[in-house]
Amino acid sequence: MAKSDVNWSVGFKLRRVLGLLFPIEILLVLGLGAQDQTAKAQIAADSTPAPITAPQRAAPMPEDTRLDQVSSTALHLEAGDLIQISVYNVPELSTKSRISSAGDVYLPLVDYVHIAGMTTEQAEAVIQRRLSDGGFVKNPHASVFVEESASRSASVMGEVTRPGIYPVLGQRRLFDLISAAGGLTDKAGRSATVTHRDQPDQPATVALSRNMADNPESNIPVLPGDTIIVRKADVVYVVGDVGRPSGFLMDSGHLTVLQAIAMAGGTGRTAKIGGARIIRKGPDGMTETPLHLKQILEAKAPDLPMQADDILFVPTSAGKALAGRTLEAAIQAATAVSIIAIQ
Repeated sequence: MAKSDVNWSVGFKLRRVLGLLFPIEILLVLGLGAQDQTAKAQIAADSTPAPITAPQRAAPMPEDTRLDQVSSTALHLEAGDLIQISVYNVPELSTKSRISSAGDVYLPLVDYVHIAGMTTEQAEAVIQRRLSDGGFVKNPHASVFVEESASRSASVMGEVTRPGIYPVLGQRRLFDLISAAGGLTDKAGRSATVTHRDQPDQPATVALSRNMADNPESNIPVLPGDTIIVRKADVVYVVGDVGRPSGFLMDSGHLTVLQAIAMAGGTGRTAKIGGARIIRKGPDGMTETPLHLKQILEAKAPDLPMQADDILFVPTSAGKALAGRTLEAAIQAATAVSIIAIQ
């Protein structure tokens, strides 16, 4: 076979093979393109956001959570807030003042400024403008710091060491506020009332004890605006010629004359038992009532109950010289005695 014929035969076979491969290539390209479109469609479907459904009603928050929200909410200045105002590089203008019931605060040079209802930033801007417009300070920079917020504080009153207004930030409870007020006095009773700001006609009465840990159920939450009053205990005084002149808290129950004499260590050897008196405060002032103490001690007369603030006075035999001055002597003695809690 000639060389040219061979070349033509090879070329023909090659074109025939290529002709068969070309349609296959087209099919492959079309197939891959379709597969790519399917994949893109799947990705688009996966990225489509889910339909928005109506939010479910939130369950009521526990009281402690509400306490956190109250303390973290930005509040406005209001009457009763105690604020510290300072002006940068002008210490003479620094002052501490409580916002009046009219919503004003007094500032040196500036006079009264109404800031109630403002945020601290707004109050700072007003003070700066007044200082600048009055020509007192050039380009002033004022700072307002709230030391006591009436809307974030609770009042602690009654028989505590330091009655006053104390901040309620975060989760605060009754014992926290009593501790902040210095604890209970020696004349504190066994109960306190907590009046919530939103329920002024429904005060809650809780039990107290000298060791507050004994009544954990009384450690109730305290909210801003609440008022806490620690009740004064009922006290009776036994003074004069007795073993241990003292005042006795009556919160543990009733107290009779014999019980009071016994807790005071009994009468002295020089006591004038027949001259014993009960001095009682009534609507018309202080009154003296003779007490048949000898008959009571001998069980020939009934034991008498005592009332809050009674003074049981047992004079000495030499007390005849103090005739007409029993009331004055007994009251003076009662003011000097120590108070003892009855367990």
